[in-house]
Parts: sequence; structure tokens; C-alpha cells
Amino acid sequence: MTKIFIVLIVAAIIESIGIAVLSAGLKEINGAKQITVSEITRVIKSGATNGKIIIGITFEAVFFGCLLYMMSLKDVSFVWPLTSLGFIFTTLAAEFILHEPVSAARWAGVIMISVGAALTGYSEVAKDKTPPPAAPMTQSAPLSPQ
Repeated sequence: MTKIFIVLIVAAIIESIGIAVLSAGLKEINGAKQITVSEITRVIKSGATNGKIIIGITFEAVFFGCLLYMMSLKDVSFVWPLTSLGFIFTTLAAEFILHEPVSAARWAGVIMISVGAALTGYSEVAKDKTPPPAAPMTQSAPLSPQ
């Protein structure tokens, strides 16, 4: 279980950095101003050659690999909610790397999500400690005199 939590924390940090770098790259390329073939082509070319976007996508791919690893070991109903812990790191990255203002209301939302993720983690620990159900008693056939 400790291994999963270590992978989860590393993956959440990688994802957060990836999202922050990706966001910065997307802001650099100036999105489509109109929906035309030439404008969409320009945005795709700009994105494909932007270093921040490439690094961000790479970090997201590493996160996805970690996610696949975790889901191969544990139930998706356990792993997926715990990935929401990445919201903490992503919000910190938004505030300190991208210098976005993060209001108290946003932090409250992040804390509520984190509490939900903690409950999910607790449910897995509790599940591991639950004793297996007792084997049903079987009735043996009455002994017949021989």
C-alpha cells in the first residue's frame, strides 16, 4: 500500500508541473481567433513547436503511465479518486509558478476534494483490515450403521 501512495504522490506532482507548463505554453501560442482551416493549422503548428507544450504533454504522459500502473494493482474506485490529490499540487503550481491569484473559496474547494480523497484512501485501508467472511458450515451426512 505504501508503494501505491508513493507512486500517487510522485504522479500528482508530475501531473501538476505538466499542467502548469502546458498552460503557460498554451497562453504563449495565442489560441484560435476564428474557426478557419488556416487559423486551426496555425495553432496546431505553434503548439507542436512550443517547448512548454511538448514538456507539458510529456509530463502528462508520464502521469498517465503512473496511473496505469496504479490501476493494474488496485481497484479503479480507489485509485481514481486519490488522483484528485493532484488538485492540491496543481493549485500550488498555479499560484507559485503561474502567479495566478487563488481565492479562499478555491482553496476551500481543493480542501473539500482532498477530504473526499482521504476518505477514499481510508476505505481501502479499512477494507484490507476486514477479516474474511467465515466459511459456511456444511452439514455432514448422518452416519449409517453398517
